[in-house]
Amino acid sequence: MNYTEAIKSTPIVVVEFYASWCPHCQRMAPVVTKIKKQLEGKVDIYQFDIDENPELSDKQGVETVPTIIIYKNGKEQWREAGEMEGKDLLEKIDSYL
Repeated sequence: MNYTEAIKSTPIVVVEFYASWCPHCQRMAPVVTKIKKQLEGKVDIYQFDIDENPELSDKQGVETVPTIIIYKNGKEQWREAGEMEGKDLLEKIDSYL
């Protein structure tokens, strides 16, 4: 599945760009995993390592990791870079459901 198909796979899609060497990303990993389980069947969550997907991260304008983007019906609605609390991210996603 390519990126364009992925962001249209469900009405609400969350994408995280991260790097394995990034300490903020490492702290966000269990948060994103937990939210992924909580929202299974409602929201698709995709994660892309910027080192493995440099062209994609450049095309999406990702300058800082982690960067989380929420899409609704394939259109970007919200973007945030840096660490965040799981409850804050969940509330943000819920606001688009």
